Amino acid sequence: MIHLNYNNLDLETQQWLLSMSKKEVEKQFGEQLRNYAREHVVNYDSLLEEEAIRNLYNYKYVFKT
Repeated sequence: MIHLNYNNLDLETQQWLLSMSKKEVEKQFGEQLRNYAREHVVNYDSLLEEEAIRNLYNYKYVFKT
């Protein structure tokens, strides 16, 4: 569960969430993504970022005022 403040949804916070998601995706699916990127001639970093963005929808957010 991620606790966020409504007043602090700036670019820095968004980048922090994305980097956290990238680390999680890479830890869980890194080898599979590398294999997929190699087989389908896709840029690994782009693929990782797309999956990290999808992963953000799986988080549970709690907003504080």
